[in-house]
Amino acid sequence: MKFSAALLVCVFLFLGIWNGHGQSQPKEDLWTLFQRVPFKEKLNRDFGLYFFYPEFTEELKALKGKQVTLKGFFIPLDLQSSQTLILSKYPMAECFFCGAAGPESVAVIYLQSKPPRMKVDQIVEVRGILDLNASDVEEMTFIIRNATII
Repeated sequence: MKFSAALLVCVFLFLGIWNGHGQSQPKEDLWTLFQRVPFKEKLNRDFGLYFFYPEFTEELKALKGKQVTLKGFFIPLDLQSSQTLILSKYPMAECFFCGAAGPESVAVIYLQSKPPRMKVDQIVEVRGILDLNASDVEEMTFIIRNATII
C-alpha cells in the first residue's frame, strides 16, 4: 500500500510539473492584470516632457519571462517589422490609439515569423514570453516576445 501511495504522489507531481512546463499562465487573463497596473506621471529628462510610467504589480512581475497567452483585437499600425503586431483589449474605435482607453489596453507582439494577412479588429490569440517595459517611452509597456499565433 505504501508503494502505491508513493507512486500516485510521484505521478501527480510529474503531471503537475509536465503540464506547466515553463508556463505560468495566471488565473485571470492578462488584460485584467494589465488593468491593475498604476501609472505615475514623471518627467523624462531626455525629452523634457512628462510621461506616465507603470508601477508593475508583484503578480505581473512574477510572470515576466514566462510563457503566456493573450487574446485581443488586431490593430493595424504601420510598424517597421512585418513580424510585429499590436493587440488591443478593445476594437479599433475604442482602442488606446483611437479611443479613450489607456496604455493598459494594448500590447506589442513580436512574432517568430511573419503573420498571415489580418483584418482590422480580427480576434487573434498569441502565445509567447511576457516582457514588461517600465522605462523606454518609445516602446509599449506590455510586450510579448518570441510569439506564435495560436
